[in-house]
Amino acid sequence: MTAMLEGLVMQAEAQGATRVTLRALVEEASEVGACRALRTLGLMDDRAGPDITELRQLIQGWRDAKKSAVSAVVAWVVRTLVALLLIGVAVKTGWLERVRG
Repeated sequence: MTAMLEGLVMQAEAQGATRVTLRALVEEASEVGACRALRTLGLMDDRAGPDITELRQLIQGWRDAKKSAVSAVVAWVVRTLVALLLIGVAVKTGWLERVRG
């Protein structure tokens, strides 16, 4: 429990409430609060489960696309650097002049 909740429980116990009663009260209040939050977000209907599943799939798709794009950019940069390095070696060794002829 958080410090504030623990303090409230101790205060209620000091006034005669039992820990079992307080636990039930806290659980009920938590459930009511959770339902209110879900209702506010529009997630208290029959479509909520499939909507959440679809959102998770969309997020996973975005993550996969982002990972793929980063991987493609890194591969492109590495290929470009290797090509530039090979061109530099060809120029430095004179191989390019021999090919031109």
